[in-house]
Amino acid sequence: MDARRFAALPDPFPMWRGGVLHGAQIAYETWGKLSRARDNALLLFTGLSPPAHAASSAADASDGWWQGMIGPQLAIDTDRYFVVCVNSLGSCFGSTGPASKNPATQAPYRLEFPDLSVEDIARAGFETLRSLGIERAEAIIGPSLGGMVVLAYAVQFPGAARRLISISGTAGASPFAIALRSIQREAILRDPDWRGGAYTDEKPPATGMRIARKLGMMTYRSAAEWRERFGRAPVPEELREEDAPFAPEFAIQSYLETHARRFVRAFDPNCYLYISRAMDRFDLSQHGGTNRAALASSRVEQALVIGVESDMLFAIGEQRALAASFTEAGVATRFAPLPCIEGHDSFLIDIKTFGREIGRFLALS
Repeated sequence: MDARRFAALPDPFPMWRGGVLHGAQIAYETWGKLSRARDNALLLFTGLSPPAHAASSAADASDGWWQGMIGPQLAIDTDRYFVVCVNSLGSCFGSTGPASKNPATQAPYRLEFPDLSVEDIARAGFETLRSLGIERAEAIIGPSLGGMVVLAYAVQFPGAARRLISISGTAGASPFAIALRSIQREAILRDPDWRGGAYTDEKPPATGMRIARKLGMMTYRSAAEWRERFGRAPVPEELREEDAPFAPEFAIQSYLETHARRFVRAFDPNCYLYISRAMDRFDLSQHGGTNRAALASSRVEQALVIGVESDMLFAIGEQRALAASFTEAGVATRFAPLPCIEGHDSFLIDIKTFGREIGRFLALS
């Protein structure tokens, strides 16, 4: 089952850092019904790696990455809102990206894909709504990477969103996050199977991708959760490698390996490189000199900024500072620091806590 629909982007589609795309498209899914006035749309952006399938629907009954958050009478109430979730420009789940065919050569773009920016991802979402005849979103929502994208959307298209929810995002990547992602990219770039970006589907840079994913997962959760969940438990007997030198001995090691192998099969390495670098480069202040000035130009009426106290990748102080910038810009703002133990990925796990904050905000008139 496949609930995806596809929006054609304007041709040419100019990229924020230069270069253009031709024949580009965005994959998206929808839930709920668009009102006659076209004034009940919620645009949802994803984190780095998810597809547009955020929740189940009649067209695709499988659980989505935000299952339990989107649906009738849920926090994002599809009896009230028309929800559009887009797969990011530059990704590999139907939207145009480095793994897509370049119409000029009929071969994959690979490293011929133009520089990708968070601003490009935001504009692609904006154009997706316009393709549906929607000029103004009731709200734009995004976690992680999406928490950055909603900021780029608001400042690039003043008045195009009435409300905004940024979840575990940032106005500009911290040195820690930049350093981490640079090591993740290096692991892929140094894998001999990367071949300057010209790897094959049969032989991707799997080792580099596995290491990159493991590094990421260590920062997506918290040390407290790992301690509570795994402690020093040994590797399950069925996963033990008795004859391998330096074989994994602890359950946490086998857990990381299992998830890393899944990621290798699911995500394109070049897409990962492009999106990761775009996250490092984003700086909200480039749109006005300061974050406050940038947000003051957005004409957003209300904002909800959610952070997690145990998040080591997008630290809670970054969301606190972002909320302060919204307030200084004259936007009615709520800051919600949540005590979840699961770290950065809490928004995927603690649906009840996040749903309470999001639902309360969306219930406001």
